[in-house]
Amino acid sequence: MKISDFDKWCRSFLEIEAMERADASLNGLQIGQTEGELKKAAFAVDACLETFQKAVEEGADLLFVHHGLFWGRPLAVTGDHYNRVKTALDNNLAVYAVHLPLDRHPEYGNNAGLADILGLQDQEGFGEYKGFNIGVKGRLETPLKRDEVVPALFGDWEQNPRMLPFGPAEIKTVAMISGGGTHEVSDAIREGIDLYITGDSSHQIYHECLEAGINVLFGGHYMTETTGVQSVQKKAEEELGLETVFIDVPTGL
Repeated sequence: MKISDFDKWCRSFLEIEAMERADASLNGLQIGQTEGELKKAAFAVDACLETFQKAVEEGADLLFVHHGLFWGRPLAVTGDHYNRVKTALDNNLAVYAVHLPLDRHPEYGNNAGLADILGLQDQEGFGEYKGFNIGVKGRLETPLKRDEVVPALFGDWEQNPRMLPFGPAEIKTVAMISGGGTHEVSDAIREGIDLYITGDSSHQIYHECLEAGINVLFGGHYMTETTGVQSVQKKAEEELGLETVFIDVPTGL
């Protein structure tokens, strides 16, 4: 298939055009020729030199990432940015990025993936950003104890996610915004949620959460944003017949 066909396929379900006014990142094909051949695609969270190099080693024609190279402002192609771009160009590696449309997708998004792992029922959009709900909220059919949440989401992941254990010991309702949704905890507090999950931690919300009596899990930016990429990877295998590989480059943050 052509890279342009992959682009059309992504746009058919990821609402890239609909979110252009809200998302400063350059969603879509960031490097590559639209008529280039695509036989194998690599999937990763970040567009960094390490994922580029590993994608090349895997023989990938395209690297699909959540965090791309461009974020709404001109960026000189020098230094580390030059090295990334040069690696892609020298090895004919296309780079395709999807940011907020992947966070918010109700079936293939990062938050939907986390919600499904927990088995959240009655899922709804949560956390408005420029007119779009980026996160997910819902209820647990079978309540979880607070200390059961991390193993349920991340298994025996050696990096310990940080929990603010300020709410009920038994969790019935959950809201989440993957990655950098720290300050949206205020929305969860207003809605009386038992547990709020996001990626990044912040000193600024500590006392707000303590005084409101809400549990907050900081799962790490990386670890809360792998599910969407992997969901799209699986969909590409099933619907497009692509050979794929997931490139896992955790940061511990």
